[in-house]
Amino acid sequence: MKVGIIDYGGGNLRSVANALLALGQEPQVIASPDQAAGVTHLILPGQGAFGDCMERLENRGLDTFLKDWIAADRPYFGICVGYQILFDSSEEAPGVRGLGCVPGRVRRFRDEPGLKIPHMGWNSAVATGGESPVWHDLGAEPYFYYVHSFFPEPLDPAVCVAETTYGTQTFAAAVGRGRLFACQFHPEKSQDAGIRLIQNFLKP
Repeated sequence: MKVGIIDYGGGNLRSVANALLALGQEPQVIASPDQAAGVTHLILPGQGAFGDCMERLENRGLDTFLKDWIAADRPYFGICVGYQILFDSSEEAPGVRGLGCVPGRVRRFRDEPGLKIPHMGWNSAVATGGESPVWHDLGAEPYFYYVHSFFPEPLDPAVCVAETTYGTQTFAAAVGRGRLFACQFHPEKSQDAGIRLIQNFLKP
């Protein structure tokens, strides 16, 4: 096994790398497709904006590389913006195309009285329909750490692995399909539950 962390010039690589080191893995940083030789698992720890992330990936030739990787059902773990870019588009960046690997769009939280945006801090995630091996042994309602103003809305509810509610709005906290798994929260900042999630992703 060789784990690669996608570096598009804007992600939180260090925290994810530290989580992998704690699991006995020495990740390889990948800033271009030619650096991915021998890699078996990919993690994209995104931070920042949808449009900026897509532009940086395209400039490095990583957008097509990622689409081909995911289409081949090779292990991919997307975090935060690394989750959002899997979808077709985002209200955050009108006119910018996402990878389109998961049909749907990314929406902004609706304004509600007393609701702070961004959604920041700890919140629970409830498993929904079906079984994902990445979600194994996490308990009925694990807590994870979130920092976001936008969330994906998949067209096919069957890909949703877990849901989280913020205010009156419930959104897909995580999706899974084949060897693809992605989540809106930050497992690398979510203590034991987050480490368990990453460990499950690395299992054969």
